[in-house]
Amino acid sequence: MRIAIVGGAGTLGSHVTADLAARGHDVRVLSRSSAQYPIDLVTGQGLGAALDGCAVVIDASNASAPKRAAQVLVEGSRRLLAAEQHAGVSHHVGISIVGCERIPMGYYRVKAEQEQVIEHGPVPWSLVRATQFHELVAMALTAAAKWHILPIPAARLQTVAAAEVARVLADVAEREPGSDPIQVAGPQVLTAAELARTWQAVTGRRALSVPLHVPGKLGRALRTGALTAADPDVRGTQTFADWLGSASSRLGQSA
Repeated sequence: MRIAIVGGAGTLGSHVTADLAARGHDVRVLSRSSAQYPIDLVTGQGLGAALDGCAVVIDASNASAPKRAAQVLVEGSRRLLAAEQHAGVSHHVGISIVGCERIPMGYYRVKAEQEQVIEHGPVPWSLVRATQFHELVAMALTAAAKWHILPIPAARLQTVAAAEVARVLADVAEREPGSDPIQVAGPQVLTAAELARTWQAVTGRRALSVPLHVPGKLGRALRTGALTAADPDVRGTQTFADWLGSASSRLGQSA
């Protein structure tokens, strides 16, 4: 099939692109910086030409700037779905976050709203909901450690490798559209403090862990595991420690 991957050069999208290409599909990478298929979800520029002849669209786009999240993920999804309908796309595959509707914080609210746009949109759809990526946790810890302090909230997380989520997205893209979201979660539920200790043990980085109090509904949601899935449809096999070791080995340095 000809499959368009919006955000196909990103953390998740690059894995999806490689997986589907290895399966023999005709894959198009769509992004603002793409040389062949440049698009802009905020304006809709380039979508018509990029989607021409595509049977499936996987939307792995993201918004690095929080203030642009709604523009890119909500309004951008509306533009993308309208362009898909016009191009004759028969299957839209979206990616969201496990428990996003339970987290009273800006980005998670945007993802929950994006889900509604997809579910009520004009193109048959499938939705994959994933827990936090190993990559995201490692990136956050690495950034904080530059100041030699790790602010650690009381939170329970079930991190998963982006490559394992990508495999599920590729599987879903090859099927008929489905009406129920598919949950993908990591193999372990760990506290943020346990993840930080694992990161330090594997990478050898030194930093002082400082408890971070998160008040109100957000704090309760994080403490009670709102971002975890007790019985996911797909459970990843690579632990955070194993992923860190693999990433360090590939890079030839600490992750």
